[in-house]
Amino acid sequence: MDTPLISASALQGASPAPLLLDCSFDLADAAAGEQAYALGHLPGALYVHLDRHLSGAKTGMNGRHPLRTRDEYAAWMASVGIGPDREVVVYDRQAGMFAVRAWWVLRWMGHTRVALLDGGVDAWVRAGGSLATDVPVPTPVAITPPPAPAMPTLDAGAVLARLPGLRLLDARAPERYRGDVEPIDRVAGHIPGARNRFFKDNLQADGTFKPAAQLRAEYAPLVDGAAKGSVVVSCGSGVTACHDVLAMEVAGLGTATLYPGSWSEWSADPERPVEKSPAA
Repeated sequence: MDTPLISASALQGASPAPLLLDCSFDLADAAAGEQAYALGHLPGALYVHLDRHLSGAKTGMNGRHPLRTRDEYAAWMASVGIGPDREVVVYDRQAGMFAVRAWWVLRWMGHTRVALLDGGVDAWVRAGGSLATDVPVPTPVAITPPPAPAMPTLDAGAVLARLPGLRLLDARAPERYRGDVEPIDRVAGHIPGARNRFFKDNLQADGTFKPAAQLRAEYAPLVDGAAKGSVVVSCGSGVTACHDVLAMEVAGLGTATLYPGSWSEWSADPERPVEKSPAA
């Protein structure tokens, strides 16, 4: 897999079949994704839960979806059968909103043979794909010691140290970015100097990603003057920011750096600066 995206038609013709991971989730109802998986998923897909499998322990100061340790991720990958040469396709029912976290985690762990199903379950069904209700049993493999991180990150201290002047993109909805509302975290606003790139703006009306040239043109004013690969992305808790990371790779703009703690971590410390923007 030499692209972060795979189309439904390409997946249907893939041989051998890759390992499928269903990452459907709902921030307002943590059980909803698994319930949707039980009602119908891509044949052979395993379910991956954002909280249980893709996020670590919360302290109240490290954000709502902190990363697990690399050893924990390595053990989880082995338990579901992800060895060094295993091709993996991740998907969800939210146009990649949550599956991008699995994509990013696997890439961070050095696993390059992973792609996001472009358009998710809807695209699969539109292409004539069937859904199944049987739950497959994973085939574990030996744990592979994790190499050095293969995707760049910054922690809160490093972000703060580079303000002002850091080229930071915020993937949250515009009203949350501006600070008009804050339905989840304790403080409204954004990290000073951040620019807004709502992750849903990466998508076409059918839930698939926009073409590379269109993404490149839309990101141009946001990353103008920044060296390739020097952009930092954040969101509410380090999940949908991965959508922007993937979109920038599709656009040929290099690999952006993720701030995993994002706004939920940043706003937990009252000493950190907060910025708000006028309503549009």
